[in-house]
Amino acid sequence: MIDQNEFFDKRIASKDVSGYFLLKNGEFAYNKSYSNDAPWGAVKRLDRYENGVLSTLYIVFELSDKNKTDSDFIVSYYDTDRWYKEVQAIAAEGARNHGLLNISPNDFFETVLTIPKSIEEQKAIGTYFRNLDSLITLHQRKCNFEQIHEMYIFFTFNVL
Repeated sequence: MIDQNEFFDKRIASKDVSGYFLLKNGEFAYNKSYSNDAPWGAVKRLDRYENGVLSTLYIVFELSDKNKTDSDFIVSYYDTDRWYKEVQAIAAEGARNHGLLNISPNDFFETVLTIPKSIEEQKAIGTYFRNLDSLITLHQRKCNFEQIHEMYIFFTFNVL
């Protein structure tokens, strides 16, 4: 999740957020908007900020028992398509309206997640994918830096 000003380069939400959800760091939100990249919406955890404010169009939740379910595992789980089948089963045919899936919070919370019973295994998987994501991000930054550096060298060469 990201600040709307950073994503849209402007404020799109109302200044009055009295009817909105207050999300705390570590809590999750299900965005029922669908796209080519997310045909059944997206579930993300609030990581970058202490608090966030979300429209009531989102379904927000926190893990009920953090001793039995690892948050990093849940992040990596929802980054896959393993949960699509469950959401697809509750989204009635033709239930897409104005870019949103017609899924109630009660139905969403009835979906079954396929996760290891062992919290240790969940933590190992969650840590593995978090580290892999960090490594990919570092390599992307390195590639971007090298591309910018090459452009600068090319530009400098042409100017002289």
